[in-house]
Amino acid sequence: MDYATLKLIWWVLIGTLIIGFALTDGFDMGAAILLPFIGKSNDERRIVINTVGATWEGNQVWLITAGGAMFAAWPLVYAASFSGFYFAMLLVLFSLFFRPVGFDYRGKRDDPRWRTAWDWALFVGGFVPALVFGVAFGNLLQGVPFSFDTDLRVTYHGGFFALLNPFAVLCGLVSVAMLAAHGAAFVKMKTDGVINARASFALRVAASSGVVLFVAAGALIATLIGGYQIVDAAPLDTVANPLMKNVIGAPGLWLANYATYPWMVVAPVAGLAGGVLALLLARSRFEKSAFLSTSLMVIGVILTAGFSMFPFIMPSSLDGRSSLTVWDSTSSRMTLQIMLVAVAIFLPLILIYTSWVYRVMRGKVTAAALEENHHSMY
Repeated sequence: MDYATLKLIWWVLIGTLIIGFALTDGFDMGAAILLPFIGKSNDERRIVINTVGATWEGNQVWLITAGGAMFAAWPLVYAASFSGFYFAMLLVLFSLFFRPVGFDYRGKRDDPRWRTAWDWALFVGGFVPALVFGVAFGNLLQGVPFSFDTDLRVTYHGGFFALLNPFAVLCGLVSVAMLAAHGAAFVKMKTDGVINARASFALRVAASSGVVLFVAAGALIATLIGGYQIVDAAPLDTVANPLMKNVIGAPGLWLANYATYPWMVVAPVAGLAGGVLALLLARSRFEKSAFLSTSLMVIGVILTAGFSMFPFIMPSSLDGRSSLTVWDSTSSRMTLQIMLVAVAIFLPLILIYTSWVYRVMRGKVTAAALEENHHSMY
């Protein structure tokens, strides 16, 4: 297999891992975001928590795998992103700590204040990562202030608070609304009664908000937010060196791929269609269809960002030549080949095991189930 094809395959694979993380751990975070609002009593909040309680740990595999794959396949991206987004990543990491501790500790004391504190900790563990991941994509779309010297040593020239610019925050809100809708659809599918009704209302609010914010972000990308385009580069199958190209930037350039590859328009259409379908199905009994709709929304939104930026992975707002792309930020050909064999073996096993777990854990979480399994459920 030629080097250029391997580079493209790994772009697809890492994108697949990111989508897998958003689809699985996304509804975990969405359920945590909604926990204080759709669960009013301790029993109701326990029901919401236990809708994801059996699977949330396994869902973390997608995040760990995506990070490991990026380290091995895109070492320059890994180095530049950890330089630029270091404090943001620490913020995500520390907020994620609240999840295992919150799940395990909230029931250790029969004190309403204790449990309420951990409920809000779980909220933080869902809201902050969802927001920061969206903010990160917003900064990638605008370009990140980093550069490489002739020895390919990366230098980041920005700061943490510069990441919180208006467009990036808008993208963060798109992410929060999208995952809140995904979590609401999952909770609706796994519960009945009053919690089901509240989840339906939350789904309507989150899905409609997600659609409006997604359209607003798209309008800004088309008119104000500068995109990037390669005007001269080394052959695709050469050894990766990001400095061997020239890049220009101008508003609207992120739309160029949709003219070159018209089929890519399926991504934003899917993102909008998924949100609208979820909104329409929120009050219906077609709970699985509503969940599939929010899944379509998640896939469409992420693919829209990926397709718009292709072949860029991490564009530089300071030095266009330093921008990292699919073609010039990868590991060696042998590394990509060896990793591809490992993926071909282990990814199907992960998918089979994940499917089996969800099959075993299917069905609704009820108050009766909590009573019968008081010592084994959160």
